Amino acid sequence: MPARLVSVLAERGIDTPTPIQSATLPDSLSGRDVLGRGRTGSGKTYAFLLPVVARLSGGPSARPKAPRALILAPTRELVGQIEEALRPLADTAGLTTRTVFGGVGQNPQVQALRRGVDIVLACPGRLEDLIGQGHCTLADVQVTVLDEADHMADLGFLPAVRRLLGQTPQGGQRLLFSATLDHAVDGLAKRFLSSPVTHQADSPGSPGLDMEHHVLHVRHDDRISILVDLASAPGRTVVFTRTKRGARNLARQLNSRGVTAVDLHGNLSQNARQRNMAAFHAGEATALVATDIAARGIHVDDVALVVHADPPAEHKAYLHRSGRTARAGNAGTVVTLATDDQLRDVRVLTKAAGIKPTTTRIDSARHPLLAELAPGERVIVPGGLALAEPTAPSRPSGSGSARRRSSGAGSSRGRSGTAARSGATSSTDGKPGGRQTSGRKTSSGRSGGGGKGRRGGAGGSSVAYSTSSSSHSAASFSSGRR
Repeated sequence: MPARLVSVLAERGIDTPTPIQSATLPDSLSGRDVLGRGRTGSGKTYAFLLPVVARLSGGPSARPKAPRALILAPTRELVGQIEEALRPLADTAGLTTRTVFGGVGQNPQVQALRRGVDIVLACPGRLEDLIGQGHCTLADVQVTVLDEADHMADLGFLPAVRRLLGQTPQGGQRLLFSATLDHAVDGLAKRFLSSPVTHQADSPGSPGLDMEHHVLHVRHDDRISILVDLASAPGRTVVFTRTKRGARNLARQLNSRGVTAVDLHGNLSQNARQRNMAAFHAGEATALVATDIAARGIHVDDVALVVHADPPAEHKAYLHRSGRTARAGNAGTVVTLATDDQLRDVRVLTKAAGIKPTTTRIDSARHPLLAELAPGERVIVPGGLALAEPTAPSRPSGSGSARRRSSGAGSSRGRSGTAARSGATSSTDGKPGGRQTSGRKTSSGRSGGGGKGRRGGAGGSSVAYSTSSSSHSAASFSSGRR
């Protein structure tokens, strides 16, 4: 390892490599293609950043629009976190970097690429857009890194990843890191890696060694009071919910009861996400209430407790969520709240994850086990924190625009006229999601009447439109005026 990079790590208290780093660095520093697998929190980020910086150090400056290294990751948050770890290494080596993802204006990204950037850290969607517009080429890429390859597959990004990897030079070095090496990841490796060295730092899906797992069997009416007690203890707590609406509502409930909490989900703008994460990093908020958007790659020092307020849908999500604690050798506690109707599913889930949790019936927030799981004096701040408002899509223009109403988790039922709207920002790469807007009253006075709608919400609800004259409306629709 170059001495100046070792010095940067030492300044941050890093002097001993993790198992995945010890396994992969000799090969990656020598220029070999590497396929590395390690559980979340195992140190994969430095395992690929160090060889990238070492490879580019002392080389020629990047040509305009032609980066010398490419790091691909599935989410904006993960891209930002990788860039945060990269920055001091790149500064020491005199290298320039640029993040590229959706949800923000592209002009700063375009201007940086035009000046020339050594390392681009990108989500696949926005990078493909910029390449298609002629703002970037991958012809000079010497090292390509694919992080969280299995999550790329889960999110449906593999076609874009294949197209991007196909544009990098065949003789370049390629490093692929993943928490699991399933069929989709293996297919990528066989197609794009040349005689790769495979390293597995731990057994697939293994939980953290310093992680305690508990299932609290609770009544539904006691969930909030138990969450308030756990989240008001000293230290940082990450609370997971299944839905964006659930994350938003739970963060509001915690704040109303004096727990400083912020939310993280796909309905927030990029700026709001960054503000909330900054508040959590700085300790202004002691609780982060998130959907699975935070289950991968989000790293905050000293997260003592992870709470599954809503049990996840499958065991891989359980492991990735739980991996927000007990990172880099630290200890942590994972708590899953399960009501009577959820308990059986949670048992199946934890068994599939290779976890043997301690299950306890909790009848109130005064149960003594809560003080053991989250020790310390509870801190209540009257009023909590003010939450950033979620993103709302703009309304269709034109007096004749028919506005759709979608029910489900994020809608307001029973209102005519304007219904609540979910944000249109994707939780991954900033691509617009399906816009959910409001519907007009039908002639019978009901908003969103019967029949099968093409754009229902989570529950497949119907969509209805009002018309003043059937022939006039049909003509308007055909001509594009409606």
